[in-house]
Amino acid sequence: MPGMVRWIMRILIAGASGLIGTALSGALRSEGHDVVALVRRAPASPAEFQWDPAAGRIDDTALKGADAVVNLSGAGIGDRPWTRARVKELSASRLGATRTLAAAMARTDSPPAVFLSQSASGYYGNAGAAVLRENAPAGTGTLSRICVDWEAAAHEAPAGVRVVTPRTGVVLSRSGGALGRLLPLLRLGVGGPLGNGRQFWPWITLPDVAAAFSFLLSAPVSGPVNVCAPEAADVNSLIAQLATALHRPAALRVPAPVLRLVMGDLAEELLLASQRLEPAVLAENSFAWQHPSLAGAAAWVAGRG
Repeated sequence: MPGMVRWIMRILIAGASGLIGTALSGALRSEGHDVVALVRRAPASPAEFQWDPAAGRIDDTALKGADAVVNLSGAGIGDRPWTRARVKELSASRLGATRTLAAAMARTDSPPAVFLSQSASGYYGNAGAAVLRENAPAGTGTLSRICVDWEAAAHEAPAGVRVVTPRTGVVLSRSGGALGRLLPLLRLGVGGPLGNGRQFWPWITLPDVAAAFSFLLSAPVSGPVNVCAPEAADVNSLIAQLATALHRPAALRVPAPVLRLVMGDLAEELLLASQRLEPAVLAENSFAWQHPSLAGAAAWVAGRG
């Protein structure tokens, strides 16, 4: 953003070892910031502090001198079938971590200036082809309810802390992430669209997620932020572009009934739901995407961009 002041910060990250956390930590360090991490095991270096979010315990010295706290903690949404117990775990892991961090901020004499606490595009539920800016209402599904509570927990941070809740879309990575199971199939030429493919997925590349989060630590914004690329794409277009970039066919469509039969509610909300996000806040604050177009993003995923 033109005229925006950048300074060296001490940044505490929960979930630093995950896909986004690893990329973000690297990006922040490359910018000269001091990055420290919260870990559940015994700390292995001075850059690590122990916590147990499920029990609400944290080493309060972790926040000493912290200018910002980034919360990426939570059980994997698509890792296991959505049994009743798993859904409870998905919610508890997010709310417990977020409330533990908010409470720790309230106990410190000098709270951080900003609390960037992850949310997700699932906030909006299945919205069809409607364009969703940050002021769009929440959906009614399981993910929507989790995201609403998750964001509310972030706002339990003490007064004076700028709270940002990025609603992140499908992260395109060269390995892992939302396409972790699909990419190997596409590389072999045996992948294809999911359902009718007309559902919109709000996508963004991993480098752009890291850059957006870094940007939001200093940008004068608060509240929800749609973290996705400016070019909207349905699943048919997304898969076709990836297959083209990989020089492979992508004709083996997986019908929606099969997905529902095998994966249940997880398929309905994670794979078949349609969310046409517009990154209005990022655009209005002059964020610059490295991969604004789907063609450029697909080339990057394929190793050619």
